[in-house]
Amino acid sequence: MRYRNATAFLALGAIWGSAFVAIKAGLSAFPPVLFAALRYDVAGVIVLGYAAVVTDPLPESRRDLAAIIVGSTLLIAGYHALLFVGELETTSATAAVIVSLSPVLTAGFARLALPGDRLSVAGVAGLALGFAGVVVIAQPDPARLLSSDVIGPLLVFGAACAFALGSVLTRWLDAELSIEAMEGWSMVGGAVLMHLLSLALGESPAAVEWTPTALLSLGYLSLVASALGFLVYFALLDRLGPVEINLVSYVAPVFAALTGFLLLGERIDVATASGFVVILVGFVLLKRDAIRETYVGWLAEAQP
Repeated sequence: MRYRNATAFLALGAIWGSAFVAIKAGLSAFPPVLFAALRYDVAGVIVLGYAAVVTDPLPESRRDLAAIIVGSTLLIAGYHALLFVGELETTSATAAVIVSLSPVLTAGFARLALPGDRLSVAGVAGLALGFAGVVVIAQPDPARLLSSDVIGPLLVFGAACAFALGSVLTRWLDAELSIEAMEGWSMVGGAVLMHLLSLALGESPAAVEWTPTALLSLGYLSLVASALGFLVYFALLDRLGPVEINLVSYVAPVFAALTGFLLLGERIDVATASGFVVILVGFVLLKRDAIRETYVGWLAEAQP
């Protein structure tokens, strides 16, 4: 079981890491928000169909509906619209590293949502390091704050914020709807919202260049990164719990950097690598107790 989980975990990191490269490749053929919407047209139908097979997919309460609205607006539409637009002006590896800040932001938002649960000094330091990592990557120059090489990473950072806030609000709502059904409805709802946003931005379907690269990118993102990726995620979440599955955010950038280099010729710079290390240290400080408990559990399982 341990090796099966490890294999699935690495596979998920590879799938989600290479998704950043697929996004970058597809952006040459698609308007960005329309690209994200088309991705979830396909993935939403597949995941919702899977939910109908394994569980009751219909929302039954206001909390269920509220969770779907949060998922549609923040976890799917907000996150992916900002991510796809941001990747126009940054590399796959840089985007993946900034998105790895999501667990740190999630912990910070969770503390704000629960005022009685205050951050310790180490927790505050971890949160500060997470933000510092993004600054290291973006390297904002006050004289060039509106330049494309700063705007791109900041938009990706906004995507990470949207995902983290959506995750906290979803947990706070504590809906009874299964995670499979919630993800499926959120994908469908998010796709609709992104289509509306795409129209509002003046993106035209006629602008799509249906090249082999475009079809391959869309197919990979829809079928592999979204549909298959989330099914693997659901299985690992049930087996490993939220702390361990969060660590996939720190495996994905490695695969994003590797596939970006091999397929697109992207090179990871010192700022991106340094920012990744700073963000990872921040995550460890914030989650040190949960990581310690998980490590103790591993040792207990390993003993004969």
